[in-house]
Amino acid sequence: MAGTLTQPTARTVTTLADGRQLIYYDSGEAVPRDAVDRRPLDPPAHGSEIRFDPATGDWVTIAAHRQARTYRPPAEECPLCPSRDGRLSEIPAEDYQVAVFENRFPALAGTAAPVHPADGPWTSGPGTGRCEVVCFTADHDASFADLDERRARLVLDAWTDRTAELAALPGVEQVYCFENRGAEIGVTLAHPHGQIYAFPFTTPRTERMAARAGRHRAATGRNLFEDLVAAERADGARVVLTGEHWTAFVPYAARWPYEVHLHPHRRVPDLTALDAAQRAEFPGLYLELLRRFDRLFGGGRTPYISAWHQAPAGRRDELALHLELFTIRRTADKLKYLAGVESGMDAFVNDVTPEDAARRLREATP
Repeated sequence: MAGTLTQPTARTVTTLADGRQLIYYDSGEAVPRDAVDRRPLDPPAHGSEIRFDPATGDWVTIAAHRQARTYRPPAEECPLCPSRDGRLSEIPAEDYQVAVFENRFPALAGTAAPVHPADGPWTSGPGTGRCEVVCFTADHDASFADLDERRARLVLDAWTDRTAELAALPGVEQVYCFENRGAEIGVTLAHPHGQIYAFPFTTPRTERMAARAGRHRAATGRNLFEDLVAAERADGARVVLTGEHWTAFVPYAARWPYEVHLHPHRRVPDLTALDAAQRAEFPGLYLELLRRFDRLFGGGRTPYISAWHQAPAGRRDELALHLELFTIRRTADKLKYLAGVESGMDAFVNDVTPEDAARRLREATP
């Protein structure tokens, strides 16, 4: 059991046929996990590259081998379901609670020395890091919102454990846990799952937040995120849910029609720094938030992206762990497509006022 697992959680590590790592997480005592991957697999393709954009200061990953990744297979060929009835998948066991494995088509893989921008116009380096898949349940037809609190807590433990291990890998600058749900979002595997990226650089959005936090500290002597959470809690107009240790609110300048940020009241840099009380309260609040998203448009599963923002290496004093949840659906029958001003200039135009979005989410009770 890894040191970051704080509740009774068992961790079983094994290897797939092509050498990739697979980890089973189970609530309570360890479940025997001796199933062997019998597939005749070639070594996974790697060979990605990162390139530095001198005009924006952003790193871009070039991963042409991912064109061959699995794309919307039928349910009977799902690679994330357990291996049953003679059908072999990425999960050799006949059943599982939570499973995490290295992506067979990773955008980032391997280790190398950090790459720094050169004096000339072009800077590139190997796309090192790691990409993992997190399967929340063996039930192909379920969703995260269908989980009970114990299973949601197990997923939180898996995210935390993976954050600790991946952040310690040579060359990793930032660990990003996320879930994309729904074909409208672009999901290519319908089975309930998320992913984790271990980046060899700090992502552009995090760089911008770090710069803002640094300016706020210089101007006020305070932490930007602590002030933001305190202001939203005091105002209340955009608060959706609140507990003893967490608050969910629609941000004042929300970019998406329905966007909620979930912050712990005590600022921490990443998942590994959450205390026992914060961990215990998170599953119930998060599940209720997901269920309210599903109730927004009269039932059904609302497509969404759920993104954990964690402090990268060297930025732990200013950045704050928080989860950003948003949907591209703006009405029951309309999606929010990025227009030219948004895709071309990164200047968002929101069709729903944040205050109205928060009100609708507060009212989305059973």
